[in-house]
Amino acid sequence: MRGYEHLEGFTEEQLWAQYTDNKDRSIRNYFIEKYAPLVKYVAGRVMANIPSSVDFQDLVSFGILGLIDAIDKFDLSREIKFKTYAVTRIRGAIFDELRNLDWLPRSVRQKAKEIERTIAQLEMKLGRSAKDDEIAQAMNLSVESFHQLLLRVGTNALISMDDNWFVNDGSSTSPMSIEETLENTSVLSPNNVAERTELKKMIAQAISALPDREKQVLILYYYEELTLKEIGSILAVTESRVSQLHTKAIMRLRGRLDQIKKNFN
Repeated sequence: MRGYEHLEGFTEEQLWAQYTDNKDRSIRNYFIEKYAPLVKYVAGRVMANIPSSVDFQDLVSFGILGLIDAIDKFDLSREIKFKTYAVTRIRGAIFDELRNLDWLPRSVRQKAKEIERTIAQLEMKLGRSAKDDEIAQAMNLSVESFHQLLLRVGTNALISMDDNWFVNDGSSTSPMSIEETLENTSVLSPNNVAERTELKKMIAQAISALPDREKQVLILYYYEELTLKEIGSILAVTESRVSQLHTKAIMRLRGRLDQIKKNFN
């Protein structure tokens, strides 16, 4: 990149070490330019699943703030790839600003909580994943009306995932939650390590207990990073159906995650 000739010859790891020591503005600007395409990528994925009334360039602007925050707070000693860390911070910054804009109607949030609560209560009673017709009946809705409701609250489910779940880059040190990307695991006490291990096991069990189709959608969306349209092509269903499956999966996981949190308090 032009203007950064004095940085040539250094590895990225060396540049991070230098920036950690002296906060050189030219190194910071270099990283902002290098990873700017990552901001557009994350903004594009978010834009694909929110109302068209939201401006794409606004999402990019929000994401740039997240990228700068990631650069300023990145710590090589935590053994997390910067790209993985940055994606989390960029997405978090975008969703934070969307919440501040209060663009999602309160009625949608309320309906999302109602679905989540109904599913959690049903599954505790049934001891298994609740079926669509069972959830619909408990909410005094037809199955078709329930499916339409899932489409309405779909965007809230995306934000819920960002708030409450985790990212995983496939490494043994990958974080279980967004907040844990800020945590230095090398200084955890033995008790904390044991608690993390048990919590990780319980979360894995919650995911494993999802119906197969819902589990597939989460894997393809959050790990393979496919769009809802691409997932629909793979599963041979409509994009709307993928959105419904995704929303149901998140509602189930939120209810189970809330229960896990209660067990650890």
